[in-house]
Amino acid sequence: MSQEPQVIYLKDYTVPSYNIETTDLRFELFEEETLVKAELKISRNPECKATNPTLDLFGHEDLELCRLTIDGQVLSASDYQRDGEILKIGNLPESFVLQSVTRIHPETNTALEGLYKSDGMYCTQCEAEGFRRITFFPDRPDVMSIYRTTVEAEQSKYPVLLSNGNPVDRGESEDGRHWVTWEDPFPKPSYLFALVAGDLQHIEDSFTTMSGREVRLMIYAEEKDLDKLDYAMLSLKNAMKWDEETYGREYDLDIYMIVAVDFFNMGAMENKGLNIFNTSCVLANPKTTTDASFQRVEGVVAHEYFHNWSGNRVTCRDWFQLSLKEGFTVFRDAGFSSDMNSRTVKRVEDVAVLRTAQFAEDAGPMSHPIRPDSFIEISNFYTLTIYEKGAEVVGMVKTLLGEELFRKGSDLYFERHDGQAVTTEDFVQAMEDASGKDLSQFRAWYHQAGTPELNVSDSFDEANGTYQLNVKQRCPATPGQDKKTPFHIPLAMGLLDTAGNEIQLSNGETTQVLDVVESEQTFTFSGLSAKPVPSLLRGFSAPVKLFYPYTRDELMFLMANDSDGFSRWDAAQKLAVDIMQELIAAYQPDTAMQLDQRLITAYRSVLETEGLDKAMVSKVLTLPSEAYLSELADVVDVDAIHHVRKFVRQQIAEQLEDQLLKIYRENDLEVEYSPDADSIARRSLKNLCLAYLISLDKEEYLQLAQSQYNKADNMTDMQAALALVAHSPFADEAETMLTEFYENWKEESLVVNLWLSIQSCDPKAGALSRVEKLMQHPAFDSKNPNKLRSVISVFCMQNSINFHAMDGSGYRFLADRIIELNKQNPQIASRMLTPLTRWKKYSPERQSLMKAQLNRISQSGELSKDVYEVVSKSLA
Repeated sequence: MSQEPQVIYLKDYTVPSYNIETTDLRFELFEEETLVKAELKISRNPECKATNPTLDLFGHEDLELCRLTIDGQVLSASDYQRDGEILKIGNLPESFVLQSVTRIHPETNTALEGLYKSDGMYCTQCEAEGFRRITFFPDRPDVMSIYRTTVEAEQSKYPVLLSNGNPVDRGESEDGRHWVTWEDPFPKPSYLFALVAGDLQHIEDSFTTMSGREVRLMIYAEEKDLDKLDYAMLSLKNAMKWDEETYGREYDLDIYMIVAVDFFNMGAMENKGLNIFNTSCVLANPKTTTDASFQRVEGVVAHEYFHNWSGNRVTCRDWFQLSLKEGFTVFRDAGFSSDMNSRTVKRVEDVAVLRTAQFAEDAGPMSHPIRPDSFIEISNFYTLTIYEKGAEVVGMVKTLLGEELFRKGSDLYFERHDGQAVTTEDFVQAMEDASGKDLSQFRAWYHQAGTPELNVSDSFDEANGTYQLNVKQRCPATPGQDKKTPFHIPLAMGLLDTAGNEIQLSNGETTQVLDVVESEQTFTFSGLSAKPVPSLLRGFSAPVKLFYPYTRDELMFLMANDSDGFSRWDAAQKLAVDIMQELIAAYQPDTAMQLDQRLITAYRSVLETEGLDKAMVSKVLTLPSEAYLSELADVVDVDAIHHVRKFVRQQIAEQLEDQLLKIYRENDLEVEYSPDADSIARRSLKNLCLAYLISLDKEEYLQLAQSQYNKADNMTDMQAALALVAHSPFADEAETMLTEFYENWKEESLVVNLWLSIQSCDPKAGALSRVEKLMQHPAFDSKNPNKLRSVISVFCMQNSINFHAMDGSGYRFLADRIIELNKQNPQIASRMLTPLTRWKKYSPERQSLMKAQLNRISQSGELSKDVYEVVSKSLA
């Protein structure tokens, strides 16, 4: 930036001066330019008390204004002020019609915001502030308008022309061009605008709503990808049915469309009636798609559909309220995925992300509440805090209110605010009004940043048969918030007797939710004959760090007896973490390590117990990741963490080899692929066993992996085998498989992304040179975010031992990429900065190297707002 960017504060919010009643847009798409003609019917906002206010329109600095009129009268440059992105017009009547013509260049738009062109297709991404790259408009979420959009283009190249709402008119001209007009009857903010023009095909289905209306469902993609759309369609129909049954929400338009786009900064976008998706979130076929990607497609399709109410019909007043729609919708899509699959496994997966990545975000320089007080660039706040922690906060509301009252509160929220742009306070108020519960203290979750910590101790009075839990809460200081008031934390817990039986608690159940509302509290349980073992934070009832001095024997006891599936997994993680942290603290490269045999005993018991849920067995037997161990460390010892985890994995494989091989063979079935929960669980457990076995570096297990690769009829098993061989010491076999895989799948972009990722996260020495070589490969495209993520992000985020090389080469590599991407695609650049922002977690030597690269980025020239904000906060 030529000057320090402006900080935007929530406290400075004012209502818009003018309302936009209708917005009529006409896009004339040409190969070297696009003309955008806009007609806005505008009136004074009666809520604005300013005298003779100006009309503030936003338009990107590259936007070329060709013509501007008010009520037919052409304005000259002296009739308005244009300063940066803001165009101001004064001395306006109470109501008027503003017409403008702008010229834009989608064909050179590498930022992938606004209207851009890639792979011969035009598409838009307007959230958060992309619409200002299209035309001059009061581009803020509380300005809602009814849109009518006409798209005109050359018919032979762009036979499909789409926008929001329902198609109402179309036609052709003698010069080979054609046009389609769309009308969206529901007022929406500009960030929900969408346009697509291209040579696309589609599949079609229908859904009958609970009131008997038939909705036409259409999913568009390139012709070669039509065989990958059926699962997304099934997921969409399941989501529509689920939302009616669970939340009483019915779809409101005659048509619902999804378009698959390969060049896309985000996962997907909920534009009203026309959802634009990254191909990775909509295309699914057993031959090209892994189980994890099938589940991602199901979850993202549901997420964007659920936004129709939690985001579109009820939207955000301003961008500080982003979690109002995103956190609530993540909570809704998690409920859907849980009902479609395994609730416990879904919970485990979500918590793993929270503990590894969101907690790290809370502890880093970009830490912010789920309702921030300020920002420089809103794109930097599409974070795990907003989405995942925001969902946890909604989940805690449900826990505190109960199922019935929470549904009553959501009904009131949707009914009260339909068609409005509102705040997080409006959501909490609706929950309070519907339930009669006081959520005053709970509101701290919205405006306080950081991860609360619960320190729990206990005592047992044998004479009185009373057991006490003492709970202390604190929240570490975060940027701008040194002191925190106590949170209202719902702590779900249970007690187990010495035989492993659940003890009935005062509420008549075996699980009770304790209201932790003070800095220190004591909870008493009576009528006990012996000291119980506590099962704490069941279901991960709050996004907190909980500390209780479990012995390793107690953790094994909980693994074997706890009725709460999440808590059994959590006990396994705690046991492994405790043992590995001890090894990490004592790690010396030339000193032999000894593994506590209790971990082997616990894992053997899980493997040999008949009838356990295979999905949970797979989760329980998965060691804590290097990323999670790093998050738990005060100072990250990269080398120790990597080598200790590798040692523990090999010890498990050596000592449980027979059991692992037996489980592998029992689950290696030649059956038709299905993405159902049981089949996914079977493949997950099988491939986990294979991963342990191949770590033994034995020829027989190399052959087992090769056999699985060769006979696989699905990408899950093929990719798992390929990755294991590629990361093994069997270099020649790995090279042969990687070459063959690419030749077989080079026409499938998403499969090529897997191929790139497998090589980028290979922990063997020489990883950086392999990554740099990949960036010269024809399969790599530096303008495609999916390719950038598959190579650069994977290397920097998932290949810790090589990224954190002591010569600083990994840090220099990432800084070079950030400097390049800063000009090309600022959103992607700022998101890729994350590994460098956590420099304070490392040793002084690594801190110095990482900080030097942040300084180099800071001094590299004119930074985008996106990159400037992250770098400046990281160096503060």
